[in-house]
Amino acid sequence: MSLDACAGLVERGDPDRFRTLLAAPLEARKRLLPIYAFNVEVSRAPWLTEEAMIAEMRLQWWRDVLEEIINGGQVRRHEVATPLSDVIDAEGARRLDALVAAHRWSCYRDTFEDDAALIAHIAATGGGLMSVAARTLGAKDTQVAEDAGFAAGLAAWFLAVPDLEERGRRPLVDGRPQAVAALAQEGLTRLARARKAQGAVPKSAKPALWPAWRAKALLSRASAVPARVGDATLPEAEARKRWGLLVTGLTGRI
Repeated sequence: MSLDACAGLVERGDPDRFRTLLAAPLEARKRLLPIYAFNVEVSRAPWLTEEAMIAEMRLQWWRDVLEEIINGGQVRRHEVATPLSDVIDAEGARRLDALVAAHRWSCYRDTFEDDAALIAHIAATGGGLMSVAARTLGAKDTQVAEDAGFAAGLAAWFLAVPDLEERGRRPLVDGRPQAVAALAQEGLTRLARARKAQGAVPKSAKPALWPAWRAKALLSRASAVPARVGDATLPEAEARKRWGLLVTGLTGRI
């Protein structure tokens, strides 16, 4: 199937990630598009209905797709599922299954049990997605991608907090400034570890890391003034955002 459908989904549903694809080599773009389109589909699935059972069914459909990939049999024809099956292996499908399972949180109004549960959620979604992207581009060791993906995922989570709260969710276990700052510092620590070790990532796999280009700026702002997370003033200036992506595209480093 054509990748045009995947490109359209990512451009509309995840424009920041789509921007990084435009700077990536064509072959990397072809392999990353189905993975990112899958992420868009799964991320939005629970929000297409108010009924938790229907939301669960939507997520289960994607888990069934991943099971078909794991089992190595015929994968159902679908504009995203089909190209996805061409670019990931069984291990990649298992990691994406953990990502889908984590998104079950969005089906309900339950709070996370504790900070460890929230951190595990970000690791499975942000870290899991980036690790699969890195693997499909040839990375053998995905620790750098997992750390960078966690940081990028946490930054995105902070950006989403006002909207999630408006929808009646409690995205933060503890919304006090010191707790938010500590969580941001956890993300910055993992990002620093990823940046220090990114030289070991094969050149072919580096585009998988590029969606973390905003993480340092956003997490630093959240750490310095935690109230920005709740009052929707966390995003950096557009000029700085564009400059950060330009630097990442030119240097290949996050």
